[in-house]
Amino acid sequence: MSKKLLLGIIIVLLITNIATLLFWNQNEKFVVDDNSGKKVEKRGSVAKIDGEEITYEQWISALTNDFGENQLKKMIDQSVVEQLAKENKIVVDEKVIERELAFLTSMQGVLTAEELAANEEDWVRAITYRYQLEQLLTKDIDIPEESIQAHYDEYKNQYNFYSSMQISHIIVEDLATAEKVKKELDQGAAFPLLAQEYSIDEETKDAGGYIGFLTTSSQFFPAGYEEVAQEMEEETYSEPFQVDTGVAIIYLHRNLPSITFTYDEIKPYVKSELALQQSQQSLSANPLWEELEIEWLYED
Repeated sequence: MSKKLLLGIIIVLLITNIATLLFWNQNEKFVVDDNSGKKVEKRGSVAKIDGEEITYEQWISALTNDFGENQLKKMIDQSVVEQLAKENKIVVDEKVIERELAFLTSMQGVLTAEELAANEEDWVRAITYRYQLEQLLTKDIDIPEESIQAHYDEYKNQYNFYSSMQISHIIVEDLATAEKVKKELDQGAAFPLLAQEYSIDEETKDAGGYIGFLTTSSQFFPAGYEEVAQEMEEETYSEPFQVDTGVAIIYLHRNLPSITFTYDEIKPYVKSELALQQSQQSLSANPLWEELEIEWLYED
């Protein structure tokens, strides 16, 4: 993966993990919008330490002082980019968004389908923002066709996502032990706990058998696993099957298919990437503020 693409993914992760707290008045109580559903009285306390209170007002004042200006600026940046992208008819291709989602997913640990779905809305918005911002900043910069083509020819593989699977496994010595493990799984036992108890793979057993995300073409992808996993649903475990080191049972957390691009599909994004490098601009919405009439609390 290119440093540019990796940096972009890190930026998306940072954007989507910024803590924001919003409050709605509900009969003198407020709901804290952090997915916890917690309520607090606006004149009450949010913590007590050996009898000493931290009040709601103190908490909100600290949040505002520490994060207020930066968070408001991020909200304005988002709105600026959305408005200007609409005016300039800049739309991020769904296939590009899918690729970025695949990269982001492959950088996570084990998430349930529900947890993954909860993240995706924020990820899509952050991905869209990043690509629209890049194209807005570089829309007036010309890059020769031959330069775009040459860059693509050299780095085209870095614009693709190649099929990857997120897998855990349990390796045991014989089929009889594997059948015993499978029976316990069928009865509701947790796969990680059984891996710690039964697996003979010393490299993964302490982690509950977790191997992680591996590209299926990688030399480190265990032989025979892809064929079995391709027939499985996500978040399910397999029947026991023979492998070089014994008998395996695998758990398929995620199966991410390849997403590849032709030159014409990826060309606009290569162009804006090269234009940003040529202009030596940072990926900041600050220059775009001049194109709209903006009034805000922290205005000089």
